[in-house]
Formats: sequence, C-alpha cells, structure tokens
Amino acid sequence: MTTLLRAPKHVVRTPVVDSRRWGQFEPRDGDIVIGTFAKCGTTWTQRIVDLLVFQSPDVRPFAEISPWLDSTIFNAIEDDLATLKAQTHRRYIKSHLPFDALPVWDTVKYIHVGRDGRDARLSWQNHEQGFNPEFGAHIAAQARALAAERGEAPAGPPPRPPEDPREYLLQWFDELEAQLDTSNPTHFGPKFFGFEASYWDERHRPNLLLVHYNDLKEDLAGEMRRIADFLGIAVPESLMPSLVEAAEFATMKKDGDALFPKLKKVFDRGADRFINQGRSGRWREYLKEGDIARYQAIMGRACAPGLARWLEGGRRVAGDPKSSGD
Repeated sequence: MTTLLRAPKHVVRTPVVDSRRWGQFEPRDGDIVIGTFAKCGTTWTQRIVDLLVFQSPDVRPFAEISPWLDSTIFNAIEDDLATLKAQTHRRYIKSHLPFDALPVWDTVKYIHVGRDGRDARLSWQNHEQGFNPEFGAHIAAQARALAAERGEAPAGPPPRPPEDPREYLLQWFDELEAQLDTSNPTHFGPKFFGFEASYWDERHRPNLLLVHYNDLKEDLAGEMRRIADFLGIAVPESLMPSLVEAAEFATMKKDGDALFPKLKKVFDRGADRFINQGRSGRWREYLKEGDIARYQAIMGRACAPGLARWLEGGRRVAGDPKSSGD
C-alpha cells in the first residue's frame, strides 16, 4: 500500500496542463512516473521503461499505454484513469510537471530526464513548427478558455516565432533574462531552470532517479541497466541487446508510425516530425561566442553550479547528481 510522503506544493495550470488531474489518481506499489521538461527525452524514456516492463522489443503504442496524465489537450481525465485502472502490468505514466507540483508516494518510482536547455529549445522549435493548424487552433481555444476562467482578457495569437535557429534561441534568452530581472518573479523563476531545480533539489530521495539525455546518447545500454536497477527489474543478459536496439533513436524513428499512430493528427509529418534529430550540442552550429557567454551568465544567475554542470554535461561529465554538494 502506498503512503503519501509529500502532497503537491502548488497547482500548475497552463493551456495544456492541469496538475489537479493527479488528485484523482490512485497509485499502486511500483508505479513509475516519468517527469520531464518538454523535449528533454520524455518519449525516449517512456520507450525504455516500456521495454523493461514488458521485457520485449516488440513495437507497442506505448504513448497510449502510458498516458500524459496532467495533459488537458488529449484525453479526458476519466478516460486516462480508466486506461490505468484496467492495466495489470506495472504502470508507467508521463508528466510534464515540476517535481514540487506532483504528489510523492513512498512506493512509486520517479524518473527525471535532464537536457541542455539550448538543445531542448531547438527541439521545441521543430515541435512548434510542425503543429497541424487544427491542433494549433485547439491549443489556442484552450488558452482562451483558461483566460476566461481567470477573468483575464484573452490574448491574441502569439507572434510567429523566428525561423532562424539562432534568432529563436536569442529570443528565448530574452525571455529568461526578463524573468530574472522582473521585480515580481514567478514561483519558478526562469521557467526551464526553475523546473529543473524542482527535481535537483530533491535528488537525494531514494525513489527519484535523475537521468541525462547526453548519457543516454553516449551509453544507452549502461543507462538502461541503471534504470532497470533503479526500478528493480532484472533483465536477462541475453535479452538486453535486443531491448537496447529497440530503444535506439534510429529504430524508434523507423517504427514511429506504429509507435505513435495518432501523431498524424497533431504534426504535419506525424511521427517523423515528432522524432526529429535526437542530437546533442546542435546549438553550437548557430550560437556565437558572445551568445554562449550570455547563456552561461543566465545559468549562473538562474541555478546552482552543480545543476548547471549537470544540465550541460550529464552524469558522465558532472558526476552523479546525488554526490553534488549543491
């Protein structure tokens, strides 16, 4: 039986997320929550956990098996809860909430995946550019409904973001600096760094594992074994190579339409758009020396040095997060 160790500290509501949906969730011993900032390896980690849970490299529509519980743009909460209640296998659930907006239960395992913010932002640019018009209109309608509920004047459509990757990144730097400089900062401070700090600050919890995108890229087999050990899943050595191959980026891209049959309703190229390039350090192709220094300065103001090192380099560069002094 699960015991609630910490209730959510605050509510998060956006046009695509409502953290209150977790209030209706009934946890089971051994449940797995994969919580990440957008475009930091959520889907990759869901597939890894899917492979470990089912002990099979078969193609499964795991995004439907593993609902994004806090999302308001896909399924009604009743449908997601019914899906989870009917499952007899070990359940694994997606979240895009900061850790302090999630309930923490003692026998539930939490996996957080970090990534260099510049890589995540470039991945978001591709994500944003690929929305089908109908899906974009759906999100806009959600934003208007939320504004009306809050008694706010509905905002018009946001200006079209820059097509040039460097300009897109610099626009994000502008936003981060504005959040840092405001006299009335939000709870999270700069959104990306505040989100990451919510997991970093609780990294010593025994049921929370921090994984980094770069480490998955450099040593997928080793990281999958690390995740399996954390989850208490024993994988036969003879089976692991086939699971690792199924989790490779190229394999997931090849199997994309079968893994994500519903993405054609969301993106212009379906799964091919969603599973884009999967590279680290792509920002180096666009940012100039002064731009990089500017980002370093933002990080220096926005987060602890240990978190900054881990976000940039992962565990293989910065060491295990639990051993960091800050």
